[in-house]
Amino acid sequence: MGNRLLKELFGTDKPVIAMAHFRPLPGAPLYDAEGGVQAILDSLRSDVRKLLDGGVDGLLFCNEGDRPYALQADFAAVAVMTRAITEIAPRDRPFGVDFLWDPQAPLAIALATGASFVREVFTGVYESDMGLWSTDAAAMLRYRRNIGADHVKVFYNVTPEFASPLGKRSAAERAQSAVVSSLADAILVSGARAGVTPDITILREVKQAVGDAVPVLLNTGARAENIRQYLSIADGVIVGSSLKVDGYTWNPVDEDRVRTFMEAVREVRGH
Repeated sequence: MGNRLLKELFGTDKPVIAMAHFRPLPGAPLYDAEGGVQAILDSLRSDVRKLLDGGVDGLLFCNEGDRPYALQADFAAVAVMTRAITEIAPRDRPFGVDFLWDPQAPLAIALATGASFVREVFTGVYESDMGLWSTDAAAMLRYRRNIGADHVKVFYNVTPEFASPLGKRSAAERAQSAVVSSLADAILVSGARAGVTPDITILREVKQAVGDAVPVLLNTGARAENIRQYLSIADGVIVGSSLKVDGYTWNPVDEDRVRTFMEAVREVRGH
């Protein structure tokens, strides 16, 4: 069942979902007021073109530049993201939306822009860089129903970056619970920070716990050198940092890195 969902969305096994990172949005501390919204659009359009030309299977738009991240979205940020995605998102490949770290904002943006899925931390309580972080999957899923966005799939990150879970449950137990009681469409496993590879043992345990109920994807740390190992377990991958110039999260996309990564993935797929 899990692999079927990804095949329906992306048209291939072991899909590569590449991050399309926004520069800091209006209101964020690092926002470029001189360049304004046009600079955001120009940067995003350039990155998206390189990713699509490199052959990725889908995109995930994210406000990665909005450090430090907030738990509630700003109206201006949501508006600019919606405008940019509407103008730039491909119509020949699926795309998703992530807003760090507001669970309802990406659903609203997805509904407006035609996105197929959202990524977020929807379950658990964490001590984090953003302070005490308490989620509410019930409110999120009810919001999705109320705005008529049930067709938008929800990808649950159960090992969020920049945070540690409170309590004693393992990642595998949290993942299984997210599927059974919180209705996750997919499970994501991350490292400690953006660009950091998770312990492959944790990925394996999560996959074993979830089985084929929903797909399990590697969410951070994917590189051309390790992707064969991780895709031997994961059903797909979300990749961002390693496709950037010098492998640095907030740099522009590097076309050569995209091609090299996709070549490694095609070897794993056998074509």
